[in-house]
Amino acid sequence: MYRLPATILTAGLVLCGYSAALANDTAAELAIGGLQFTRSSAVEMRSEDLAISLDRISVRYEFVNTQSAPVTLTVAFPLPDIDLAEGETISFSSNDPLNFVDFATKIDGTPVKYNTDQHAYLGDKDVTARLREMKVPLLPLGAQQFRPQDLAPAIRERMASEGLLMPAGSDERGKPLYSPGWTVKTTVYREQTFPAGKPVIVEHTYRPSVGASPDTVLRKGLRQEKAMAKEIERYRKDYCVSDEFLQELDKMAGSSRNNSAMVQERRISYVLKTGANWAGPIKSFRITIDKGGNNRLVSYCPGKLAPSAKPGLDVRATDFTPDRDLKLLFVGRL
Repeated sequence: MYRLPATILTAGLVLCGYSAALANDTAAELAIGGLQFTRSSAVEMRSEDLAISLDRISVRYEFVNTQSAPVTLTVAFPLPDIDLAEGETISFSSNDPLNFVDFATKIDGTPVKYNTDQHAYLGDKDVTARLREMKVPLLPLGAQQFRPQDLAPAIRERMASEGLLMPAGSDERGKPLYSPGWTVKTTVYREQTFPAGKPVIVEHTYRPSVGASPDTVLRKGLRQEKAMAKEIERYRKDYCVSDEFLQELDKMAGSSRNNSAMVQERRISYVLKTGANWAGPIKSFRITIDKGGNNRLVSYCPGKLAPSAKPGLDVRATDFTPDRDLKLLFVGRL
């Protein structure tokens, strides 16, 4: 895994991990300011087969144009937003700033090329042109890495005054250090023609950006502390952590405050709601989750995907309209 060098980010910070969202296919149209996502009334998603593991995510779609004539759409796939203002050491699967998750696509079994739309935002303001004007890379990764302190003083001062650079302490000589303050949004897209009545198979694979912690606040020795109450409640809300999950974790990790069992946690987010942008519900949906071993636990909120509050690792649904994105929590000996 590749990481942004610490000199680019906030000095001295130690990070547990970065959890970013990967997304479903969605129809899109190119417009000024970037890609705009729209619904398609002509093309329906007959099936989606989604497989998630800590090492790889793969998804296979079957689309059908229900109209009597071919339809050409701009089909988009948003990659994770990279918030450089978080001051965290972010893990990437690739050092390519335009394809940092090792993304690949096949159409009807044949690998295809795609275009990339990448913009930088400071809040809601698009600062892409501003950064390019100053010859500053949008995503400082691989050959585009840079250190803010190596910028020309005039450019560095201008960027700091505009909020593009954030104070990040000082060096050993007392000179101020800075880190980038913008968010990078990247979308892969392509023009795709859907013949009338003929299925089109689209397959994506990529390596997820995984949030990681060397311990978990859910261990009994930590979660019983009053100071952890709000954080435990957040986990219950975000990942639907159940009492049964905690009981299994206690068997695995014990009740000591020290992490003698060496359990850890990993987090993956997947944007699922864009699957509702096609004509009608997904006729057949399946998600399989590979937890990677018997000494690991997985929890997530299924929404409408499963009637049970404790969805399994292989879940199927028919006429499924996604109502929420997925946030998966892996806990165990990783």
